[in-house]
Amino acid sequence: MTTGKLWIRNADTVVTMDAQRTEPAGADITVEDGRIASVGVGGPDDPAGWEVVDASGCVATPALVNTHHHLYQTLTRAVPACQDALLFGWLRTLYPVWARMRPEDIFVSAQLGLAELALSGCGTSSDHLYLYPDGVRLEDTIEAAATVGLRFHATRGAMSVGESDGGLPPDSLVEREADIIDDCIRVIDAFHDPSEAAMVRIGIAPCSPFSVSRELMRDAAALAEDKGVRLHTHLAENAEDVAWSLDAFGCRPGEYAESLGWVGERVWHAHCVELDADEIGLFARTGTGVAHCPSSNCRLGSGIAPVRAMRDAGVPVGLGVDGSASNDSGSLLPEARQAMLMQRALNGADAMGAREALEIATLGGARVLGRATELGSIEVGKRADIAIWDVSGLGAAGAWDPVAALVFCGPFAVRDLLVEGRPVVRDGLLTALDPVALAEAARRRAARLAA
Repeated sequence: MTTGKLWIRNADTVVTMDAQRTEPAGADITVEDGRIASVGVGGPDDPAGWEVVDASGCVATPALVNTHHHLYQTLTRAVPACQDALLFGWLRTLYPVWARMRPEDIFVSAQLGLAELALSGCGTSSDHLYLYPDGVRLEDTIEAAATVGLRFHATRGAMSVGESDGGLPPDSLVEREADIIDDCIRVIDAFHDPSEAAMVRIGIAPCSPFSVSRELMRDAAALAEDKGVRLHTHLAENAEDVAWSLDAFGCRPGEYAESLGWVGERVWHAHCVELDADEIGLFARTGTGVAHCPSSNCRLGSGIAPVRAMRDAGVPVGLGVDGSASNDSGSLLPEARQAMLMQRALNGADAMGAREALEIATLGGARVLGRATELGSIEVGKRADIAIWDVSGLGAAGAWDPVAALVFCGPFAVRDLLVEGRPVVRDGLLTALDPVALAEAARRRAARLAA
């Protein structure tokens, strides 16, 4: 596959996610220079010079979009002391482990997490890196993303209020707030690309209201406005989180966020399990986005986010796998299934269908990251981020509806993944990385951390 002319031929179904949610059968997609040139039955008039991908027996969807991750955590999966812990206890156990990480650990951990995402059909991922031990820098993750080939929204996270000041993290992992702001400016100026085809964008992401000060939250919002970048943090993750907000700030998390300029179309919050009706209304009115992380919320016993109510109110909602220490998988397509099942468990079997779950995983995520005009659907003029799923095997055998089967059945690994028209996964294999070597490097580094 090349970045020039590509003809995806004869897909059983193309899930366009266009305004009419059309799903042409026996359809073709042509790509020229990273952009979708046509969608429908029939390819180029003159096929000479076009590379052909046979999609017979496959469903083509927009590449999935991951709106929340902590890629540095991929080396701390299934840690025994954390397997049954709630959020705050889980964090207190892992902070000392993460404090031992080095730049090389962050790079390999990010590579591993992004490779896993790619194999699950994800073409764009955000990441929230909020601790910087032993010389770690945000570009350790940016460079890892470049080796995999995914679009990357790197957010410069931070913690500034340690235990001695009443915060949750140990003092050894917090930074001076002036240094945090200076480094945010540095990475935005060095790496943020506002263009339509951008492979890297930067956001500002103080970790959470219980690990940074009011002043840093306010300064981050002002800097984001000045630089034209997005804002991200954790909010209302569980009952402990809400109780902390009420005790420390005298208000609920949504009120706290609003008071500091943390609502609006350039803002998205992770989890939001405990948003109440007023906060959902606030987010809907202001266009504030939510990264829904269903498996992580289950894993940590945080609860079920009110996604049905959010969607009905008009809140932008995307999916996130969250950190692999709290999932403990980094695959995105299963999150669509988990989101659907959890809303059904909470609200009944008709609360969410397979196609809505796929929409949240694609167009919903693109909207949350501010890229719905470029990504999230297969339409002429949009960027050629496309996932091709083989539904001819055992995983979908007997399924009457192959599109719904992607969510109901499986599990599925993507057959081909294109990002900007370039192959990231081809015939189920990563094109740029050796998975055996990567897994071995990750095992060595995880063993050092465990020791």
